[in-house]
Amino acid sequence: MSKLDLTHRPRRNRRTAAIRKLVQENAVTVNDLIQPLFVIDGEGEPEAIASMPGQMRWTIPTLVEECKELHGLGINAVAIFPKLDARLKTETGDEALNPETLILRAVRAVKAAVPELVVITDVALDPYTSHGHDGVFNEKGTDIDNDLTVEKLAQMAVLNAQAGADYVAPSDMMDGRVWALRVALDEAGLTGTGILAYSAKFASAYYGPFRDAVGSAQAAGTHLLGKDTYQLNPANRREAMIETELDEVEGADVLMVKPAGPYLDIIRDLRENTNLPIAAYQVSGEYAQLHAAAEKGWLDLERCRDESLLAIKRAGADMILTYFSKDVAKQARG
Repeated sequence: MSKLDLTHRPRRNRRTAAIRKLVQENAVTVNDLIQPLFVIDGEGEPEAIASMPGQMRWTIPTLVEECKELHGLGINAVAIFPKLDARLKTETGDEALNPETLILRAVRAVKAAVPELVVITDVALDPYTSHGHDGVFNEKGTDIDNDLTVEKLAQMAVLNAQAGADYVAPSDMMDGRVWALRVALDEAGLTGTGILAYSAKFASAYYGPFRDAVGSAQAAGTHLLGKDTYQLNPANRREAMIETELDEVEGADVLMVKPAGPYLDIIRDLRENTNLPIAAYQVSGEYAQLHAAAEKGWLDLERCRDESLLAIKRAGADMILTYFSKDVAKQARG
């Protein structure tokens, strides 16, 4: 067969590894990654999280050491989530406003030991409520009371910022909470504290291992706790843009899409509609399913990990919360 008479041969730009690197459009670096971490009370050894291979619930002393190691590997930011003793949980989640609650002690310890590390704290009531919801129920007990919940979240954000959090991250999906947090922080003189808003957080089935990790699944007695009245419908694309636009107007510094992998279209839509930085959360279920398939020998864990993170970056995320952060950083160090 004679040669095709082609002017354009795109394969020329894929001919060698060196050429492919030259024309590569996107890359994930350690600077893009945020490591989520779980903290428990006590002074002993950390606890392994069975549903999230390689992840731990750290005691405060071991959390500090882990943060030192992460920073040494080049990771610039962590997001810390508390797992409370069940005896501290109540219907109204009042432990969240205790000035000596677990997360505040953890943040103080980490910032004292590694002041350069960016610390992000979750602002939601689900680790603190006996029912596992992200807010306080109304008088009838039929739904989460939006405005009462927001009032508590604003107080919680101020406490987190005073403890040293660089960003407070409202993950509750209540209406108006970004504005309320910004006002409360500014009135408290905490104008330098940023808000990383969970702006498009979907009512996803991918959160099960995380709920194990923080104990909210056990609090509710189910992994399938319904949060459909406040988290987004997975079917709705335009609604996600309404939520993100509101958060930007209300004063968010960073907008987040969660989960990341199943919602790449939302990340791309958001990238085309905002100039703010975009975060994406590769959630526990995404992490766990890759590990489970790799354990079966069905997938190459490292290659699938890297491809999944690259897809999130390519969609438009500036930063990625992922449980793979430490592994990626270690590999980058060789």
